[in-house]
Amino acid sequence: MSYESNDFASPRPRRQSNSDVIKTSRNYSFLKRSAKLLAVALTLATLPLYALSQESLPSAPSAVLAAQNESLTRPAGSNFVFTAPGTQPGPGGIKIDLAQDDALALSLDDAIAIALEHNVRLKYDRANERAVKGDTLSVLNALIPSLSLNASSNAQELNLAAMGFKPALIAGFATSGLLPPGYVFSEIVKVDTTQASIKANQVLFNLPDYEIYRGTANETKVVALNTLTDRGDLVLAVGMAYLQVLADQANLANAEAQRQSAKTLFDQATAKHNAGVGTNLDALRGRVEFQQRDSDVVNAATTLAKDAIQLDRILGLPAGQKLKLTDTAPFTQLAEMDLEAAKITAYKHRKDFLSLEQQILLMIREQKAVKYQRLPTVAFNGFYGVIGLTTTDSYHGNFSAEGTLSFPIFREAAQRGEQEVVNAQLTALRQQEADLRVTIDSQIRSSMLDVNAANELVKVAQSNVDLAQQELSDERDRFSAGVDDNLPVVDAEATLASAQSQLVSSLYQYNVAKLQLARNSGVVETRYRSYLGQ
Repeated sequence: MSYESNDFASPRPRRQSNSDVIKTSRNYSFLKRSAKLLAVALTLATLPLYALSQESLPSAPSAVLAAQNESLTRPAGSNFVFTAPGTQPGPGGIKIDLAQDDALALSLDDAIAIALEHNVRLKYDRANERAVKGDTLSVLNALIPSLSLNASSNAQELNLAAMGFKPALIAGFATSGLLPPGYVFSEIVKVDTTQASIKANQVLFNLPDYEIYRGTANETKVVALNTLTDRGDLVLAVGMAYLQVLADQANLANAEAQRQSAKTLFDQATAKHNAGVGTNLDALRGRVEFQQRDSDVVNAATTLAKDAIQLDRILGLPAGQKLKLTDTAPFTQLAEMDLEAAKITAYKHRKDFLSLEQQILLMIREQKAVKYQRLPTVAFNGFYGVIGLTTTDSYHGNFSAEGTLSFPIFREAAQRGEQEVVNAQLTALRQQEADLRVTIDSQIRSSMLDVNAANELVKVAQSNVDLAQQELSDERDRFSAGVDDNLPVVDAEATLASAQSQLVSSLYQYNVAKLQLARNSGVVETRYRSYLGQ
């Protein structure tokens, strides 16, 4: 079985495979033990790791649930808010939260709520949404009236002779009566003027710009749906990481129980050897077994610590924040789900599929915009203001009103080139949509197979644990009665350890498979509780 998840921190949340959890039995033998010590060791070695309920919850998904509107379900997460005890300055003035001293108690809902607020990926998505809104306003500005107010005052000194007004030309004006008698013409004049005006520009008819503006609504939806896609993938990633830590805790508890059992047996073998009723070989075997179990505890604790760090990073919590998970690993059998109903739900709620549909609508808008470039455009611009000499009150109004009708006469090469580009992009998007439909179908089928297979693995693993416990009890009874040596007891303990580890791994795989099915159906953010049976 394979599980998909986006990389929201660094490596994908770790999961155990069958080969990781099945260990080869070791052939050691130990000294005879007293019945009392055997009972203590049996109790420690068979501590229950998961409370496995065989009852199916009524909230398990079904064909009816799959057809419901996801708006009827509860939103993801809880109302939990993480408050850092302090901050420290980071690069670029960014404040970095500090970890709390005490362990942070978290349910799965609390963890999802923190991740939706603090995860870096979603912060990038929200910033991208704001950027697209800004671009939309820029496009809108090309369609609405543009008004500007201008005011200026200037002082000029002009050389009229340099501008062509020679004295001989001015004398001709005087003789012709254009200038009053006795008028003295000065070649250097000073002019101080002040003016103020309000200008207006308005595009009255421009279908390409209008179609581009209508397409901004689709672009906004594309970005919003991409954010929702990341939110769903984040819920999946948090769920997988949370369940992995729970599995690690169970493995650690199991390893500690096995170590305690091995310690008890080793102490008993040593005591018998010191009393002269046991062999040194049995004591050595006991020591080897105990040290092996002790190394298993170290490995389990290290794995738990590393996966807890990974969970911190996915949640966006400070590095080193200690966690205390309050939920237990659930086991609720998933009700049968109709394939066609699941596909209908996915086509309705998969945000990546809906985003692709919006991209197609956006490209259709761009296709129309390119087509409408053959049409004329109508625009208006003008101004109204006053102008006059600065040192006088001789101001007078002035205005201008201009209408522009523009016809594209010949730009055929560019027009056809743009149409080819847009048509090719639209064709590619439609091919992607068809491919995604097939991908969704295959993903849902694979997820259903994974869920069914993992469910059977859990049942088999639970049965193996029960049988291994019974085997160990029988072997200890035989050993305490002196019928057999301690080698079968050691083999039975190793078999029980392997069966318990397999049960932990199978339960983790089953819960992750259900979350993956919810993700592939497009409802993981709103229905992960139902799929997990919470």
